[in-house]
Amino acid sequence: MFDKFNFDLIYCEKNDVTPLVVMMCGVAGSGKTTFSKILEQEGFVRLSIDEEIWTTNGRWGIDFPMEKIDEYKQDAEEKLRNQLIKFIQDKQQVVIDFSFWDRVRRNRYKKLIEDSGGKWKLIYLNVHHDDLRKRLTIRNQRFDANSFPISEELLTSYLKGFEIPKGEGEIIINN
Repeated sequence: MFDKFNFDLIYCEKNDVTPLVVMMCGVAGSGKTTFSKILEQEGFVRLSIDEEIWTTNGRWGIDFPMEKIDEYKQDAEEKLRNQLIKFIQDKQQVVIDFSFWDRVRRNRYKKLIEDSGGKWKLIYLNVHHDDLRKRLTIRNQRFDANSFPISEELLTSYLKGFEIPKGEGEIIINN
């Protein structure tokens, strides 16, 4: 999936004194976790809201009611945001495995990263909607932290609400 991407855009900065934070951006099923795990193998610390929720509360719609997801996402994000600041202060390279679906949140994190002494790269994974549907059909069969069930209705709402980054310093990967 990412074999054609030149990771030098990210890796060349690993030895820089300023810690790099890679912000993943894309709709569910776009490959954010796959990409993030590659960076994790290269020494980046990976922060994932989905995995934090899984660890703390279990699986969405199975171990807790779906109505609790917004509350649990907020709790998980607050915890991970505090960890992010600590990792930056400790000069750790970090990859944030969130969707960053809206520009306001992206800008808020960019400021947080810079104010904490880090620098950021925004990686937008652009995937055709039909490919997303195929991936999610397969992913919905798994049982792990990164496979919460996404219906066609939920995917449609994600696609309608997703703000594609434009002019935000993004690196676009057509995946």
